[in-house]
Amino acid sequence: MTSVRPKLKPETPKAITGWATATGRSVWLAADGSWTEDARQLAVFIGDEAEARLAASMKQEGVVTDPYFMEVTETGEITGRETLRESMRANPSLAHGGAA
Repeated sequence: MTSVRPKLKPETPKAITGWATATGRSVWLAADGSWTEDARQLAVFIGDEAEARLAASMKQEGVVTDPYFMEVTETGEITGRETLRESMRANPSLAHGGAA
């Protein structure tokens, strides 16, 4: 399962996100290679490392579904073209009218 998303330049800071296969909840790749539901723990990647991490993530189908890059700042704050959607994924209370 994949979605068409804009290609980010290699030097653009990015995080990897997807959905936990078992629960359908939003998850982010942490620096240690684990998946976390806490967007504050996402890792920021650039260049070849980002591409390698995404390729490895795509092989974890039993753990994560449809992993993809999302643009972030160097400090891991969500930014870029899909800011509203990604902000909602990072903070479920925004999507549920304040009820997390």
